Amino acid sequence: MTDFTSLPDLALRTLGGAVIAASDESFAEKENLLNPWKPAFTPETFGPRGQIYDGWETARRRGPGHDWALVRLGLPGRIFGVVIDTAWFTGNFPPHASVEACFVDGHPSPAELADADWAEIVPKSPLRGDSAHAFAAAEPGRVFTHVRLNMFPDGGIARLRVHGYVVPNPAFLTSMTVDLAALENGGRVADCSNRFYSSPDNMLFPGPARTQAEGWETARRRDDGHDWALVHLGAPGVIRLAEIDTTNLKFNAPAEFALTGIDDRRPPDNRASSWRLIPRTPLQPDTRHRFRLSSPEVTSVRLDIYPDGGIARLRLFGDLSPDTEKDLVARWDEYTKH
Repeated sequence: MTDFTSLPDLALRTLGGAVIAASDESFAEKENLLNPWKPAFTPETFGPRGQIYDGWETARRRGPGHDWALVRLGLPGRIFGVVIDTAWFTGNFPPHASVEACFVDGHPSPAELADADWAEIVPKSPLRGDSAHAFAAAEPGRVFTHVRLNMFPDGGIARLRVHGYVVPNPAFLTSMTVDLAALENGGRVADCSNRFYSSPDNMLFPGPARTQAEGWETARRRDDGHDWALVHLGAPGVIRLAEIDTTNLKFNAPAEFALTGIDDRRPPDNRASSWRLIPRTPLQPDTRHRFRLSSPEVTSVRLDIYPDGGIARLRLFGDLSPDTEKDLVARWDEYTKH
């Protein structure tokens, strides 16, 4: 996959990612690595540790070894690529870096991860200052829960992005009602008409949107069309409750929406089946709208908004079929047993 940066950042702080340990953070805190915003910099702003950087910066090494940061991914998944960004670090960036990954279920401590089965997904590679470096991952066929960023020998890195597909643990999906569209359950936006202001994946993030920037917002349309997003569910299921949330969108919410369910498991005629689950319906600004329904078993939904605007969150609560649950367990075993 060449454009892996369009995939979710599995390490993002807003998805539950955390830097749980680092060899050193003398100049700038390790937690900055996973900040969701672009790295910022204000020159000649000095604190007790020196120039303030929106990134992770270690002391100058005077002996052997190298610095590292240990990251717990917010969501387990298959890693397709990594971005190591040295933005604003010009005279203090590391000349090389590498990335390792491992799978450890549960809630391991840094000490417990020391003996994990670590796989190198990005070999030791050269870095430039003030640059974003995109590296394809070496083992996209495995599920990982943690990554270790190594820099040689020391210096500053502004951001680490870990892009891939979420592979949910079936233990938290089977035998219960779940949000079939949630990113943490394997849902994802496969396509959309417009992502001018923000990514449509934001609609599937956990928790409420705190600002309108944390949802999906399109540009203003100047034609007769309308915007839409195609959402692949984490697994095929029957939708019981749909939630369309326009919270924080006070002057740019869509006027109306519609929701269509799709089963794209190919029948003999190679055509997907579709059902209008919710007809074209008015939306209110800054409001959480909830709709009871009972869909056929679907694999995807299409959310149409008229004519444009923003949606903070899309929730689709429902049930998995017994066959789907078996498939999820089999997939989890395939990706985690190596």
